[in-house]
Amino acid sequence: MDYKVFEAVPTRVFGRDRKPTFEDSSCSLYRFTTVPNQDSQLGNENKVYSPSRCSDALFKSSDIKSNSLEDLWENLSLKPANCPRIHASTRLSPQVISAVWQEETIGRLLQLVDLPFLDSLLKQQEVASQAPQCKRQPDMFKTSNYLDRGILRAYGDSQEDEWVSAAIDCLEYLPDQMVVDISRNFPEQPDRTDLVKELLFDAIGKYYSTREPLLNHLCDVHNGIAELLVNGKTEIALEATQLFLKLLDSQNREEFRRLLYFMAVAAHPSEFKLQKESDNRMAVKRVFSKAIVNNKNLSKGKTDLLVLFLMDHQKDVFKIPGTLHKIVSVKLLAIQKGRDPSKDTGYIYCQRINGSDYCSSTQKKTKDELLSLLKTIDEDSKLSAKEKKKLLGQFHKCHPDIFTEYFGD
Repeated sequence: MDYKVFEAVPTRVFGRDRKPTFEDSSCSLYRFTTVPNQDSQLGNENKVYSPSRCSDALFKSSDIKSNSLEDLWENLSLKPANCPRIHASTRLSPQVISAVWQEETIGRLLQLVDLPFLDSLLKQQEVASQAPQCKRQPDMFKTSNYLDRGILRAYGDSQEDEWVSAAIDCLEYLPDQMVVDISRNFPEQPDRTDLVKELLFDAIGKYYSTREPLLNHLCDVHNGIAELLVNGKTEIALEATQLFLKLLDSQNREEFRRLLYFMAVAAHPSEFKLQKESDNRMAVKRVFSKAIVNNKNLSKGKTDLLVLFLMDHQKDVFKIPGTLHKIVSVKLLAIQKGRDPSKDTGYIYCQRINGSDYCSSTQKKTKDELLSLLKTIDEDSKLSAKEKKKLLGQFHKCHPDIFTEYFGD
């Protein structure tokens, strides 16, 4: 409406002209501004038609229909608008690269996940900037705290146990006081790995039970991925998860990667027994579930399914989908060479065809649908003979060639 492609048909509601804004209602009428002589064809344009009367009027007015559509097809231009010339640059700024990655990631995510609202995606950058950042406290660099962290890190590096190494990596995001307590309560027998693992698991679990969930953004995406899992679409769910995690800021992404790796290792049935009453997998899920997702709109069953899916695919969820990587590379190259980046790159929702193919395609599709409509009328046993004769007469008046092709001479 802003560019005068179509306009509202003026009507008076309660004695006032309706505002020239788009209204999605059954009594709001619009017309293309490119169709000539439409005022004389429509007649009294101030008359408000009900949906049924409007349909009857359009169905009976064969001249209006045929002329308007023909004019519309002739005036319809499929050529892209001229884009301003983009200056070529040998190097792209980090801001441009980041913007392209985010744009294409969101575009692909919208193809895979059905979102009722886009507010969460549109405000993603703002949400990410406000996400809790686990910055080290100023006293971390005091000699005592620094030594405690160094000692624990050296202990983890000296161990061949994957469980212990993964847990030590998670300690980097714990507050200094918790790390000091772990160091001071460390078992006197370093070879007692069972006591070491119990101490580390309790400390990490205690910390993540009190902090904000790591994936507490884009809550609508949680539901979409969970629905894909419920319907058995694991491959699509995996790609959607990869795109979802790509939208995380680098610090939260790395923290979640380390935690998820630790969870996957600790959940293995052959590892240290975490709780006597349940297996390791369920124990890990129960302890860390709320640290990952705490979505009130997601049922407990779907939350558990999502968390277990993340644990089982922790080696793959942080990979970049190959399709996304290719699209971003092509688009960045187009920008660098000064070409229009949106012309032949990015995700498209339909196939590009030229004007002649489009015209022939629309004519064929229209003909097929009209034949289908005529067949439906002819074979509808619920219609009385009088009603069927009336409808067939109307159809013959508007489309005699289609009628003859179907019934013959």
